[in-house]
Amino acid sequence: MTGATGNVGRHLVDLLLQAGEQVRATSRDPERADLPGEVEVIRTDLSRAALQGADSAFLFPAAGQVRGFLDEAAKARLRHVVLLSAQAVTMKEAGALGKVHAEYERAVAGSGLPWTFLRPGAFMANDLRWAPNVKNDGVVRTPFAEAATAPIDERDIAAVAARTLLDDGHAGQAYELTGPASLTTVERVQILGEVLGRDLRLEELSPEQAREQLLTQAPAALVDSRLALFASFVGKTADVSPVVRELTGSAPHTYADWAGRNAAAFH
Repeated sequence: MTGATGNVGRHLVDLLLQAGEQVRATSRDPERADLPGEVEVIRTDLSRAALQGADSAFLFPAAGQVRGFLDEAAKARLRHVVLLSAQAVTMKEAGALGKVHAEYERAVAGSGLPWTFLRPGAFMANDLRWAPNVKNDGVVRTPFAEAATAPIDERDIAAVAARTLLDDGHAGQAYELTGPASLTTVERVQILGEVLGRDLRLEELSPEQAREQLLTQAPAALVDSRLALFASFVGKTADVSPVVRELTGSAPHTYADWAGRNAAAFH
């Protein structure tokens, strides 16, 4: 497993252990990984992943390291690679953001290894970025108040990943993953406030203000692609995918459920 300590990977580790699987995780800092004792943690980066003896792998891609991972995967003769991609690859408005993930998909598909692509849309966990302002003054500052997405709980992505790793019949499939409902930013803030028992206020940033903030976190091409993508969601209803229910047998978690589980971060 790569990305084992991330939002999706940490949940996936637990699901695989519960299924009785042996799990090996890569980490640049094993001492700080804080993974269960049953997990074999190897100090390495993605491009030198320790894959000998492994049967399948969950790939959380990192720039400049995917080719190295695939070379090691081919040497180890992996039977299956499950790639965490993004729904952006299917959206022309996504620009550079979609191209980055499309390049990862092409590399994996061109490796000759059996593959499955998971393409989640917006993560509910992305809204944790609101936590500092919510704690300080009860205000959510974000652009595109009327942009609609169908955000997905990271637990549901992990549950689908577990099924694709453990069950046969998923090779060559690309699964688009969403949560259970189309929600605008306004609606998510309202739900979050109800769960927290607080009156939250949404302060809509202009695209220019949002761009200035985002440029401290990502290159300009990715920032502009992200803003263009969310601008295209304004005034529309987001598509809802049935895949989580179909593959796991359970309905995806609601935004209110996610907010309740993460309420401490906003208090």
